[in-house]
Amino acid sequence: MGQFDFWVYSALYYGALALTLWAFVDALIRPAAGYVAAGKLTKPGWAAITGLSAAVVYWFTPMSFLGLPAVIAAIVYLVDVRPAVRGLRRGNSW
Repeated sequence: MGQFDFWVYSALYYGALALTLWAFVDALIRPAAGYVAAGKLTKPGWAAITGLSAAVVYWFTPMSFLGLPAVIAAIVYLVDVRPAVRGLRRGNSW
């Protein structure tokens, strides 16, 4: 494998790993009631999906048969679920 190929592959691997870990940590820190209020899958469901995605990317590669769906699941969380849950107000409206 050439030097350029190594750097491109490394950038893809660590970028995908960082993306899936970011989605997993964000899914853990959001309040559980926000997922239900936004009409999304529950917090444990998204935590499991994003955690499994991070594990798949870590053990396999992001460009493997299981890696690509794992990266897509993390992207779906970050693009669709995170803004919906993040946009909800916490606590009292006063």
